[in-house]
Amino acid sequence: MIGKNSWEKGMCTIELTGRQEQIVQIVKANSPITGERIASLLNVRRATLRPDLSILTMSGLLGARPRVGYFYSGKRPGLLAADAVRRLTVDVVKAVPVVVREGTSVYDCIVALFTEDTGTLFVVGESGHLEGVASRKDLLKVAMGKDNLRRIPVQVMMTRAPNIVTVRGDESVYEAVRRLVEHEIDALPVVEQETVDGRDVLKVTGRFTKTTVASIFLELGE
Repeated sequence: MIGKNSWEKGMCTIELTGRQEQIVQIVKANSPITGERIASLLNVRRATLRPDLSILTMSGLLGARPRVGYFYSGKRPGLLAADAVRRLTVDVVKAVPVVVREGTSVYDCIVALFTEDTGTLFVVGESGHLEGVASRKDLLKVAMGKDNLRRIPVQVMMTRAPNIVTVRGDESVYEAVRRLVEHEIDALPVVEQETVDGRDVLKVTGRFTKTTVASIFLELGE
């Protein structure tokens, strides 16, 4: 599961102190303005404002140019939230992947969907690297037939490369969500590339799902 602390590492919370709000108003009215001038207007030392100015520039509310000063970005809180989503990486929010071997039967895969409370299984070979993906829909199609599900290995019906849509952990959450929507899928395997015996393979390090997106949306709302 994704803990709240993880979100706090990757996303900025727009909650200003009284002095920070004063700084924003001063900059809006006097852009561009130096840090020394802001300190003078607030009757405090420049060093006292350094933490506040750092927070305001890192959050995106204020911009800063060397030898020019601070200026108001004009961004609304909604745009700042969008910036946070673009800066947030998949590694910060990914969940533990649910993995099965290629030889696992369709029956056991369906059981895994329920016991692991997931909608997508990532199929790996003997080396442990990604070989395919089996979604709830894929398994349902097979289950509707009259074949013995205990005798059909998942590798027969899984989606294989190059048709597997993946995402790297260092990519943005925005990019991951875009791929979910564009390809109309429920989950992405989070992968990192490795070279084994001269062959490029993918190691599964996590999963990014529609539930992940809902958690991000809920966090933004709160």
